[in-house]
Amino acid sequence: MTPPATPEGSAAPETSGAPEGSATPEPPAAPESSESSGTPESSATPRRKKPEELRSHQWYGTEGLRSFSHRARTRQLGYLPEEHLGKPVIAILNTWSDINPCHAHLRDRAQAVKRGVWQAGGFPLEFPVSTLSETFQKPTPMLYRNLLAMETEELLRSYPVDGAVLMGGCDKSTPALLMGAATADLPTVFVPAGPMLPGHWRNEVLGSGTDMWKYWDDKRAGLIGDCEMSELESGLARSPGHCMTMGTASTLTAAAETLGVTVPGASSIPAVDSGHDRMAAASGLRVVELVWQDLKLSKVLTREAYEDAAATVLALGGSTNAVIHLIAMAGRSGVPLTLDDFDRIARTVPVLADLRPGGRYLMEDFYFAGGLPGFLARLGDTLHLDRPTVAHASLREQLDGALVHNAEVIRPLDNPLASEGGVAVLRGNLCPNGAVIKHIACERHLLKHTGPAVVFDDYRTMQATINDPALGITEDSVLVLRNAGPLGGPGMPEYGMLPIPDHLLKKGVRDMVRISDARMSGTSYGACVLHIAPESYVGGPLALVRTGDLITLDVEARTLRLEADDAELERRRAAWTPPPPRYTRGYGALYQEQMTQADTGCDFRFLAAPGADPEPYAG
Repeated sequence: MTPPATPEGSAAPETSGAPEGSATPEPPAAPESSESSGTPESSATPRRKKPEELRSHQWYGTEGLRSFSHRARTRQLGYLPEEHLGKPVIAILNTWSDINPCHAHLRDRAQAVKRGVWQAGGFPLEFPVSTLSETFQKPTPMLYRNLLAMETEELLRSYPVDGAVLMGGCDKSTPALLMGAATADLPTVFVPAGPMLPGHWRNEVLGSGTDMWKYWDDKRAGLIGDCEMSELESGLARSPGHCMTMGTASTLTAAAETLGVTVPGASSIPAVDSGHDRMAAASGLRVVELVWQDLKLSKVLTREAYEDAAATVLALGGSTNAVIHLIAMAGRSGVPLTLDDFDRIARTVPVLADLRPGGRYLMEDFYFAGGLPGFLARLGDTLHLDRPTVAHASLREQLDGALVHNAEVIRPLDNPLASEGGVAVLRGNLCPNGAVIKHIACERHLLKHTGPAVVFDDYRTMQATINDPALGITEDSVLVLRNAGPLGGPGMPEYGMLPIPDHLLKKGVRDMVRISDARMSGTSYGACVLHIAPESYVGGPLALVRTGDLITLDVEARTLRLEADDAELERRRAAWTPPPPRYTRGYGALYQEQMTQADTGCDFRFLAAPGADPEPYAG
């Protein structure tokens, strides 16, 4: 891979001795090449900003009372004039917290980002923002994705910053940060949190999430007991970092790298590898140069970039959650990405990554096999290679020389794991606006199946009754969960991998057709139809299903159908009563009022609306 160029040393603009507010030093000279970060290469030298053109100059560099006050308060923080005047101010948005194990190392990584910013002649400021912990936050961090997006957007708009480094990785944090940053539209680099180390138990390599589901089912089937489960608690997640399977976190950080908003290879580096620290520093170096070049996020997040991100998700056999998030992210960039785009792209790319839960390997294996650069090089001309990234003038240049070192982990095009992308989009009278299924993680015999529905009106009822013999559940049944969507959940929790009844687990059944308007963890597996739109809570067809109805799933035909005629469905619809609102006040009420459905990305209507907000007057 072509080594990108980096700012070196401490080529900071000289401001020492200049009157505060009047210093307008020249930006650093164009940097020489180095190993860590990237500078777009092109035949035409891009125009570079002057210090007085920096956004932060409006706060610091004018002659008015407000600029005097801003400089005085910056002295209160302990900074010298020459540390910040005339330099790009870089906001480091850090989602670290004590309750988020995926981000437990990001406080340290922020120091590496600052190191890079200082060395490039910028002025770093760290901002703590909301942490979205998939592990602990209830009912689901999806309820709060748009809140973090809103916080990101408004923070970047309201403070004297010229560029941003976004630090996240746990499932919802990546799309939330990028959604807000796309709207704010500053020069931006994303720093992925990185996958944790592989789990281990009794000489078995474990994948977080994926093996949790597997061994929990084994316990319910009576195959292992409490002692084994206690050992598994200590072996499943061994280090900081997000899930090391191709779950939602790894899928979305890979999508971010494909979009072109990270330094090359960033998404594949394990969280505790020293290369992760170097990547963070490289990101700090890079963002300063982006500010001088005025390379805003909108120049990178193009239609072609989002199509390539979708292709990457599908070729990785990635998480179904990425469909919702990429649609929302694209919407913030003014790009109309739809379920039909995903279905079209899925038919053009094979699955090349043999990663759990659909395959065998884990993210550390993927990293050493060549990481995302090697993977994208395999896809080759399937991608739009002439679009820019934050590190190079084109994705083609960024991937030049990228290699694959293990063809079992990253398959060649002539030996794919599957001939089509790992997620299929379904249509039919049960999901007129669409649904998705990760068919690469299903048992093959269930990809075309007709069976009688067993309906649960909510998740708690399902939990309490799933093992009730009176329900008569067999392996041919179709388990149906409703009122678990964006509004009904609320927040569309990851309930979609409905548990298989104990008596069937004991018979060796490990997969069944399950249907819901919920999501499921990217680490999950099975014949789970998800994201049914419109959801049952707003009167979608799922609300009309009755226990005993026949439901047909046909993945090859891309259909999901309730075997009932239109007249019968209309009779049921006329008898349906809308449920009461989940919230009557607070953020929940705002969420309820503004939330859109899964097929359009679950964004807030007022945030997804077109238009631009004015820059604040700094006085």
